Amino acid sequence: MSTTNRSNSNSLPFLLTGIPGLEALHMWISIPFCFTYIMTLLGNSMVLLTVRLDKNLHEPMYYFICMLAVIDLIFSTAVVPKMLCVFWLDSREIGFEACFIQMFFIHTFTAVESGVLLAMSFDRYIAICNPLRYTTILTSSRTIRIGLLCLARGAGVMTPLMCLLTSLPYCKTRVIPHSYCEHMAVVELACADPSVSDLYSLVVATLLVGADSVFIIFSYGMILRSVMRLPSQEARLKALRTCGSHISIILMFYIGGLLSMYLQMFSFGLAPHVQVLVADFYLTVPPMLNPLIYGIKVKQIQEGIFKLLGQLARPGISQADKD
Repeated sequence: MSTTNRSNSNSLPFLLTGIPGLEALHMWISIPFCFTYIMTLLGNSMVLLTVRLDKNLHEPMYYFICMLAVIDLIFSTAVVPKMLCVFWLDSREIGFEACFIQMFFIHTFTAVESGVLLAMSFDRYIAICNPLRYTTILTSSRTIRIGLLCLARGAGVMTPLMCLLTSLPYCKTRVIPHSYCEHMAVVELACADPSVSDLYSLVVATLLVGADSVFIIFSYGMILRSVMRLPSQEARLKALRTCGSHISIILMFYIGGLLSMYLQMFSFGLAPHVQVLVADFYLTVPPMLNPLIYGIKVKQIQEGIFKLLGQLARPGISQADKD
């Protein structure tokens, strides 16, 4: 293909299918996605506001929780509004650049979240295994630098992938059989050999997720060994409870991600709409559940949210008493 034809082809927009085969049910399917998005916005915003206003929560662990909340907000906002436009308005068109920007945000912040989860496991390791040095090792400024490093790592490894993908000519159909610009679904539309980008994405995913997973498992192995050496059962249970929310989020993130990825790579005989729904729910449900897990598992966050809600309700009660 000539350079001019390739340029003209790559300036054309893509068309999102939504849920293949279930287009007639889009209005009903949109209801749970709209609900999860609203709950994601409310829950994560509440966590951010609680940590911001409560000075007792200005500690590294809660800063990492805030980072996850910001990631969840960006993650959901990159996907769900356009998805709902497809479901509600049949607004299926998405620009060429917008498609790859959406893909960049999805993959970048997936990598960032993996890095933050690793940092949180290191935080719990220091807090439980070396508590006397916790405040000197994990200062507020060092915590923020770790978060920025996670962001730089995610953006740094995903930028070359986006350059490789956007350089491919897309001269087949412009229809993406998905609700968003899913990587594998878009690559299948290329009329050139995508083996270089496929190899790069495979290597990056393996190194990032593999290395992060190994270090997380190692951290929790050391934590478990230290916890089992504590003298009282009450102390052991308290230490394990502090890690409960983090372990829940780790399992949801990695197991859900692996399930979604393998279903996109291998159909296993499943209908296309099942594969798409699994991928959609992986991007929308965890961001909604994360703040709920914090509220249930992390006592300080729970108390902070109740305190904030009480402060917000008090002016209304006072006004009602005056009336």
